[in-house]
Amino acid sequence: MVDTLTPVLTSDWADEQSWKLATYERNGGYRALRNALSMAPDDIITAVKDSGLRGRGGAGFPTGMKWGFIPQDNPNPKYLVVNADESEPGTCKDIPLMMASPHTLVEGVIISSFAIRANTAFIYVRGEVVHVIRRVQAAVAEAYAAGHLGTNIHGSGYDLDVVVHAGAGAYICGEETALLEGLEGRRGQPRLRPPFPAVAGLYASPTVINNVESIASVPSIIGNGADWFASMGTEKSKGFGIFSLSGHVAKPGQYEAPLGITLRTLIDLAGGVRHGHELKFWTPGGSSTPILTAEHLDVPLDFEAVGAAGSMLGTRALQIFDETTCVVRAVLRWTEFYKHESCGKCTPCREGTWWLVQMLTNLEQGVGREEDLDVLLDQCDNILGRSFCALADGAVSPISSSIQYFRDEYLQHLSNGGCPFDPVASTLFVSEGAR
Repeated sequence: MVDTLTPVLTSDWADEQSWKLATYERNGGYRALRNALSMAPDDIITAVKDSGLRGRGGAGFPTGMKWGFIPQDNPNPKYLVVNADESEPGTCKDIPLMMASPHTLVEGVIISSFAIRANTAFIYVRGEVVHVIRRVQAAVAEAYAAGHLGTNIHGSGYDLDVVVHAGAGAYICGEETALLEGLEGRRGQPRLRPPFPAVAGLYASPTVINNVESIASVPSIIGNGADWFASMGTEKSKGFGIFSLSGHVAKPGQYEAPLGITLRTLIDLAGGVRHGHELKFWTPGGSSTPILTAEHLDVPLDFEAVGAAGSMLGTRALQIFDETTCVVRAVLRWTEFYKHESCGKCTPCREGTWWLVQMLTNLEQGVGREEDLDVLLDQCDNILGRSFCALADGAVSPISSSIQYFRDEYLQHLSNGGCPFDPVASTLFVSEGAR
């Protein structure tokens, strides 16, 4: 593994009108599609398996293996559904990808649909990002006009229609079965599994659900070969990914690099922690992953190493917080988000997130006793693993990990009768004069 940037998905983001079909094709776009249409669908699935591509939406499940679960003897239609409902605090890679290079996703959708023998594909985009929806719709329209979509694509005999669907704006619809419920016109709530979507997904038919970045990575695999992709990353976490750095760094943004790069390297690439300050804690995969500290700067950012460190790689949303940040306040804000976004289906999540917010609010205001921390951890334990989906698990992860690393800070709130941190100094939007 080499700690260098590997611009593949982001290679043309700086081009003028990078989102246009002409720009994409000038940079080699849709060549992989023509290669794929000359291949057998099973050979495409094998190539994705051999590449080692794992889901880029957080779970890290092998993409090719997921495709292979589709029962081809099922007489129902097969569907591809792209999960573009990116909405977790700190996560910001799929939206800029769709804005800067939507045809990368569209080409990936066509190749992936051909591989699983789907004739209809859906791109489910979060409803609030109207500008993104319009851009993806325009790219799909360009692809139809160029013959990349529709009937008998490039004379191959393969037909595909792509629907860009705008969700109603619910974080829970980032969970794949709740997303299917939303696509079918019902309230977004997770389904009981089994049956799994590969067997009975959209409209009770075999369905593959993948993240935007996962599908967008497919053209480069088909175009350059499985060995090329597998040569990057680590032994079990192959390839490259977009790492989103936000918060207290000099140059926040998207950094595309091989899996296994360290936060220390990424922070150096981002110009370091803001001037005059030092790293206090960070999230490796968004607000739903257990926080880590400066002692984890050299942990390889791959699925296995981050898991061994006690967290999850998730969506590679690296939120950086310096020593001016109140960890209790930050965790409270995240928990308020999960309380608001709980769909209410499961009692542990519906009621539990409410109680977590009440307890954290009191602690942040310095109200309570030391024993309340143990009560808070007990609440987390009673919520963890006891709901239909992972929303509740994500809600408790930053709480339990923050108490693990910053218990003294919680106690400092109690002894001081309130938060000892200056809210102006810790803000992520500080003017140069305030620094």
